[in-house]
Amino acid sequence: MLAYELVMSPSEVHGGIKRATKSQLFNQDQKAPIKQALFEFLEHGIRYSFPPDLGGMTRGMPTSIAAPPLNSMFNENVEQPVWPTADGSHRGYEFSPLFKSVPEAAKSDSALYELLALVDAIRGGRARERKAATKEIELRLFESIHG
Repeated sequence: MLAYELVMSPSEVHGGIKRATKSQLFNQDQKAPIKQALFEFLEHGIRYSFPPDLGGMTRGMPTSIAAPPLNSMFNENVEQPVWPTADGSHRGYEFSPLFKSVPEAAKSDSALYELLALVDAIRGGRARERKAATKEIELRLFESIHG
């Protein structure tokens, strides 16, 4: 069940799907995202619609350039962004997740974790980080079509 996998209530998932359908990001009949529209929103809109809240140093779960796959591309000696979690294994600056349950959901699904970290690089990264994340998301969204 999607709600269980995302660590969200069924009503929260239902509401999200209704909003995505209304925004033309999800095809209700096919029960699937509209990939091109979703990609355009991620590339051009998400950082304006869902800017991250940044905070001080804390323990948490790495995100953005501190998480796979971008952590292998950006080996910089700068403070790393983390989603604050009580059992966090890394120290970095607080970077708010898209939804409060994101860290918990990401722990049990590595593919979801990577996608959410890539989205965070678009939400709060510099131009070259956003460009790398956008390219990586494009490859993942359309690999079944082009690959």
